[in-house]
Amino acid sequence: MDRIDAVRLASFSAAGAPDATAPSASPSTGTLSGRMDIVFIENFIGQTIIGIDSSEQHVLQPVRMDLAIGVPAIRACTTDRIEDTINYAAVRGALHALLASHGVRLLEALAEAVARLLINDFGAHWVRVTLAKPAKFDDVTAVGVQIERQRCDMRQAATGLVGYASLGAGLIPN
Repeated sequence: MDRIDAVRLASFSAAGAPDATAPSASPSTGTLSGRMDIVFIENFIGQTIIGIDSSEQHVLQPVRMDLAIGVPAIRACTTDRIEDTINYAAVRGALHALLASHGVRLLEALAEAVARLLINDFGAHWVRVTLAKPAKFDDVTAVGVQIERQRCDMRQAATGLVGYASLGAGLIPN
């Protein structure tokens, strides 16, 4: 855990909700309350087709991911059961499947897909996804993107799409 994570984790804990099993998002701020535990995966390396250059669009290349997955106080701390936490092996398998099938060209879009996967399929309440192409250029170690998302971000995005899709519902062209 880096210093930024420690500060964020301290702010989650300082929110002081006595029931740590159910953090909620404040409607006005979208911030989480209650204790959050961070499950992390560092230096995940996978192969995928990603990029906007024609030289990148038909050849597998490595991408490196660091994930911080925030969940309410993990029950596995007391139960010692894998069912009560994020299963690293299941996340790893889902990441490999996503890298094989995503169909996006930008790291930003792939990072968003990873965030959605972790929130929707693994129950994360908050995620930080760092995604990089190592050695993309000779004079830099890596290029990439880092995003953070909360569960409430995913609900708002879904609501916006539904609202937009229904704008033309029932209209008959002339």
